[in-house]
Amino acid sequence: MNETPRKPVHLAVYDTYADWETGHTTAHLTQRGHQVRTVGPAADRPVTTMGGVRIQPDLALADLRPQDSSLLILTGASLWDTGEELAPFAAKAREFLAAGVPVAAICGATAGLAREGLLDGYAHTSAAPFYLAEQPGYAGAERYVEADAVTDGDLITAGPTEPVAFAREVFARLDVYKPDVLDAWYRLFHDSDASAYPVLMAAAEAGDA
Repeated sequence: MNETPRKPVHLAVYDTYADWETGHTTAHLTQRGHQVRTVGPAADRPVTTMGGVRIQPDLALADLRPQDSSLLILTGASLWDTGEELAPFAAKAREFLAAGVPVAAICGATAGLAREGLLDGYAHTSAAPFYLAEQPGYAGAERYVEADAVTDGDLITAGPTEPVAFAREVFARLDVYKPDVLDAWYRLFHDSDASAYPVLMAAAEAGDA
């Protein structure tokens, strides 16, 4: 009996996208058989990351439906802090959460979710409490958690300095690795713990990493 094909993971891309924040996430998702598709403001217009890399989105945000996705990743970007140009991406996150499809937001994307009112009902984190407190409409201060990354139901959040912890939470939410393998992955890539390497090698030989 054939397994049901996985739905793609959708990675939001836009000008000033912070390249380093989702590299671990997308690279290892792809290695584990997940399809990653990029979603931009428009499908026919390339975007340029903070690092100067041009990306041609696979599809436009307006064409993205929660039922066609397994996860929406909202990346950090300078544009989150300079206006409301990226507000439609936060609105799309609302659609995803309402449909029971997870959303993972890192860095400035958490500010966009705060302005959308989406953090008020979830435990969450960000760069710092005062960063979110400055966002109009944010009323979730009591749910702020001082942690590298936080998962609460269908919402994953992380600050800008925690791309590895962010990836770990995504992998856990999507069951990418078994718990012991995920622990080893995190210890290797976050802590440079050499004792984790044999665990990952054994898992790779068994087809689990």
